[in-house]
Amino acid sequence: MFRKIFVIASCCVAMTCVALAQDTKEAAKPSPAEGYNIHVLAPHLVNGKQSSPYHHYCKVVAPDPQIVCLIFESTEPNAMLMQVEYIWAKSLTRPNVPLKQWNKYWHDHAVEIGGGRVKVLDLPDDKAKEVADIVSKTDGYIIHIPFAGKIPDAGKVGYAQAVGHKPLTAAEYKKSAEAAGKK
Repeated sequence: MFRKIFVIASCCVAMTCVALAQDTKEAAKPSPAEGYNIHVLAPHLVNGKQSSPYHHYCKVVAPDPQIVCLIFESTEPNAMLMQVEYIWAKSLTRPNVPLKQWNKYWHDHAVEIGGGRVKVLDLPDDKAKEVADIVSKTDGYIIHIPFAGKIPDAGKVGYAQAVGHKPLTAAEYKKSAEAAGKK
């Protein structure tokens, strides 16, 4: 009888251990929040005024490239998310985004990086240059979340712009779309 109880108890313990191991294995799956570790510092225009150098924490989500950045005003652990930037290859944006929309909401990272205001942090110089070279072949679109004190200012979400953004003429945009489509 004792042996039977021991075997049953051992089986229960073993099954519990297997269940816990499976739970731990499932908990260890990466979340979509992982990988935002390319750290970039750059100022933006918000409502026409240059503000902060913002801390971008970026992640490559597709090889075209398509990159998403979570943007904060500081590096403090509890810093509030202020902006999100979508960085898409010019080969995706230029042929597909109308000129009027591009001029208002998008910006050319070659212009932004060429202006010297963008700094890739936390990487050796050669790797930082590699990141900048890749991003210079992209366009960016920034969604800005304003705050009224410590509260998100509901209904006032807007769009930030790169410092140095230059609207393109129809001829320039057509030429850039053709060039981007060939790559």
